[in-house]
Amino acid sequence: MSVQHPAGRGPLAGRPARGPRGSAAEAPDSPAGGGDPVGVRHPRPARTGPRPAATGIAVIGAGAAGLTLVDALTAPGRLPAPPVVLIEATPGPLRPPPRTWCFWQEGAGRYDAAVGAAWQRLRLHDTAGRAVERDIAPLRYKMVRSDDFEALVSRRLAARPGVRRLAADVDAVAGLPGGGAEVRATAADGSPVTVRARWVYDSRPLAPLPAGRTGLLQHFRGWFVRTDRPRFETGTVELMDFRTRRPAHGLSFGYVLPTGPCTALVEYTEFSRRMLDDAAYEEALGHYCREVLRLGGFSVRARETGVIPMTDAPFVRRAGPAVFRIGTAGGATRPSTGYTFATIQRQSLALARAVRAGRSPVPPRPHPARARAMDAVLLRALDSGRIDGPEFFVRLFRRVPPGRLLRFLDGRSTLAEELAIGARVPVLPMLHCAAELPLLPRRTPPGPRTPTRPRHGIPEGPEGPEGSGVPAGPTGPEGPEDRETPEVPAPQEEL
Repeated sequence: MSVQHPAGRGPLAGRPARGPRGSAAEAPDSPAGGGDPVGVRHPRPARTGPRPAATGIAVIGAGAAGLTLVDALTAPGRLPAPPVVLIEATPGPLRPPPRTWCFWQEGAGRYDAAVGAAWQRLRLHDTAGRAVERDIAPLRYKMVRSDDFEALVSRRLAARPGVRRLAADVDAVAGLPGGGAEVRATAADGSPVTVRARWVYDSRPLAPLPAGRTGLLQHFRGWFVRTDRPRFETGTVELMDFRTRRPAHGLSFGYVLPTGPCTALVEYTEFSRRMLDDAAYEEALGHYCREVLRLGGFSVRARETGVIPMTDAPFVRRAGPAVFRIGTAGGATRPSTGYTFATIQRQSLALARAVRAGRSPVPPRPHPARARAMDAVLLRALDSGRIDGPEFFVRLFRRVPPGRLLRFLDGRSTLAEELAIGARVPVLPMLHCAAELPLLPRRTPPGPRTPTRPRHGIPEGPEGPEGSGVPAGPTGPEGPEDRETPEVPAPQEEL
């Protein structure tokens, strides 16, 4: 499984490259295995270079989706683990900067060693400053920093002989005539890297995003602050504080994750069609910290910026017979909230069980059909202005029991719970939006620029969302495998 390079070339480290995505040839379903991808003889690659490495599974991207999947695939368990090659982008613009992921969970989780803080109380403020506070026990709202998560998973993978990691920037993923797929990439020194696998899981961000009827962005800037005096309630998260300046279109809110009496991550977030420039984010955060939170003297220790697509577009999880999309590229992001991390965990565990048991390796549907339909209506209602965003979210938290509401936001509520929640929302505007949705054309929504770097090494644009590598390319319509595969089941730790 080792990757071979021409003699005299240096180690793998730093130069992204771009190229088209290939399509995979038709192949029969069979369990992943080691050695030659499907036990057939493949023709020699068209380009010259080292002999391709062969493996059971190749995973592209070492963000949350890629690392979680490799961790789940290779974890000790009753069923044998397949050999895996993890292909991560070389150091540079294609690797995303440190970022923060949050999710709610009951009890202990697989990644608690990377959890930097956890809370049991959530609070919202409406535009007039009235607070709604909820205790979410037995759930806890957990925060994970990407650096801590990557370090934890990397330690686990280093102790597993079936895992190989390589740093290279993917140029193309192509199907092979006899089944399986080939990943062609470029190392930092310009040498080609080729990996052949029975199955390939690709977490690179899509560019452009697939076409949908409604497309918003959840974009934000965060400051890690330290105050001169204790200012934060360490047991409570400010989930949505609508005392921010409202944009001309969409909604905005503050978000506070206290990590100590004098330390917190404070964010300014918008749901809107366009991102802001740096000066606008800094001004909005400064106003929120000084005029709303009244922090007094404080210093900014670090910053983070992010953008998450909020669209009702269908995300295709199968890019070819042997190539699958995971993470945000595979639709793991909940359209109405932007939460992704918990879905990635559930999906990865379900996928690992299927692969080890020799069942269909298609990633299970990340969100139920009912949840996606409700998200589409809500996004249209927010985008059209038929409902007042701050009033809508505050009303939900005020009138719906927290456990039921969080199950709904996580896409795991029952039909009866959803009907009860529906009775608490503005019915006529939502019905109006539901009736007009089928008549609206699908358009490519705005999105963040996917990070790219030309072959001469000049950076082109900011970091993109979950994943790494070059743009994954446009998507087509949902295929039969997307309509027939099951939804993500509840997580089970044993593999």
